[in-house]
Amino acid sequence: MAGAATEGKPSPALPLATLIGRELRGDGSERPLVRYGHSGFAKRGEDYFLVKPDCLRVPGDPSSAFSVFAVFDGHNGVSAAVFSKEKLLEHVMSAVPRGISREDWLQALPRALVAGFVKTDIDFQRKGETSGTTATLVVVDGFTVTVASVGDSRCILDTQGGEVSLLTVDHRLEENVEERERVTASGGEVSRLNLCGGQEVGPLRCWPGGLCLSRSIGDTDVGEFIVPIPHVKQVKLPNTGGRLIIASDGIWDALSSEAAAQSCRGLPAELAAKLVVKQALKTSGLKDDTTCVVVDIIPSDHCSTPPALSPKKNQNKLKSLIFGRRSHSSVGKLSKSASLGSVEEIFEEGSAMLEERLGRNFPSKANLPPFRCAVCQVDQEPFNGLLTDDVGGCCSAPSTPWGGPYLCSDCRKKKDAMEGKRSSHSTTCR
Repeated sequence: MAGAATEGKPSPALPLATLIGRELRGDGSERPLVRYGHSGFAKRGEDYFLVKPDCLRVPGDPSSAFSVFAVFDGHNGVSAAVFSKEKLLEHVMSAVPRGISREDWLQALPRALVAGFVKTDIDFQRKGETSGTTATLVVVDGFTVTVASVGDSRCILDTQGGEVSLLTVDHRLEENVEERERVTASGGEVSRLNLCGGQEVGPLRCWPGGLCLSRSIGDTDVGEFIVPIPHVKQVKLPNTGGRLIIASDGIWDALSSEAAAQSCRGLPAELAAKLVVKQALKTSGLKDDTTCVVVDIIPSDHCSTPPALSPKKNQNKLKSLIFGRRSHSSVGKLSKSASLGSVEEIFEEGSAMLEERLGRNFPSKANLPPFRCAVCQVDQEPFNGLLTDDVGGCCSAPSTPWGGPYLCSDCRKKKDAMEGKRSSHSTTCR
């Protein structure tokens, strides 16, 4: 399946500080075209994806258009992946203040993504199901790309200069020392699977539950120290645009980021996604669900396919896709002379501490009644003037002072459990 979204010219707005310098100078004031395609093969049937190219911040205003793409790799069932596909974007958008400018929207988006991921996790865990999912959510607004992710579904960026950038962080316990230390400090145990006789096998896992990931949505049986707080990165593409490849670990276990990008350069997005999947299967076989979404962000004055390769090479690659062969000359890096700019990093944060992600210096006006929870967006009146959750419940002992925005009782308990300040209700192994 493939499609395209054409965004209209944005209404005049201040630039996003100095980091949207090209828009300030007038370069790239035209919204780019967004083309996309997806492909995949199922082994367990637990991968899901989301494609929403026609979102509007302001209903009826095409200048507020943005696009959303996501990949969810479920485990221990499909419930968490399906729930996240249906609810995650809604929860993110509910955390964005209404009536704000594009600049303010882009600045508010990283914080809203954190709130949306945490709310999705809380709501799913209330269902009492034990499945979990990775989540990689990509928001494209003009040439600005914002990526939030938990788990090991990855998003890479390929630009005209042939430079491949990783926009996500893999939350695998085997490979991420900081995450291992955080999980153990919060009360989890990290070790390999112990067979009879004491032999340890396989990758590092978190116990209880035996999950290989340190961050996910769901997984009520593993423990609250497996957090849904995403790594978030926001970048500004050069006015030559770029290509995003978003895929589950069935792709990345078989292909490096560079190999995936090189395998499909010059092809339109829908064929590029098919070729990435085909190359992954050729490399390692169908060992896991494989899902790939390719998104091309194309300057409006260019043709629909990124000019990464000459027309002749593009035709050769198309033939090789159809007939099962690849031209060796078609997988080289792009010419450096084609690069007319560089990727500008606007924001990056991966802390698992909710206070750091929601902001310590929250405006005081947010603490005026009614109190709106920064995560679940529910207005609540204070109980006897208290702003914390130290009212009722079996786990109501005061925790450390909270320097961030107001959190309701449930979200405060969630925060404390994720930080190991309260015992998790999740004790079942699987």
